[in-house]
Amino acid sequence: MEKLVAELKEIIDFKETTEVGDIVLIVAREPQILVYALVTGIERDTSRRDEWWHVEMRLLTVPVQPVTWTLRMAQFTGQEIFTMGGEQRFVKAVRFPERPGRETPSRDGAVAGRPVSGKGRLRIVK
Repeated sequence: MEKLVAELKEIIDFKETTEVGDIVLIVAREPQILVYALVTGIERDTSRRDEWWHVEMRLLTVPVQPVTWTLRMAQFTGQEIFTMGGEQRFVKAVRFPERPGRETPSRDGAVAGRPVSGKGRLRIVK
């Protein structure tokens, strides 16, 4: 598993933190999976003395599968490989950079100092 994770770190731009709304890559040895998931919630598990978190995710499979795993921060931020049910797992958020040379519009459609215009926006065609 260590070798696979090292290879993935060479080809995937991972984030150092994991937040609600992030896409994480989940790697498991048995059953053998490599799947993305959307993080939909992170809540402290107050029933434990140590710092554990309920991490709610939606596995991006067909159909989408909701799961909640109770993990330590080092586990859901990819700082360590951990086991669940005796099988190794790795979870880490993926960074999706903006496309080079492309400006990012704000919520109202404006782009870096340019006024919002009808050009380049979606329109209804009948």
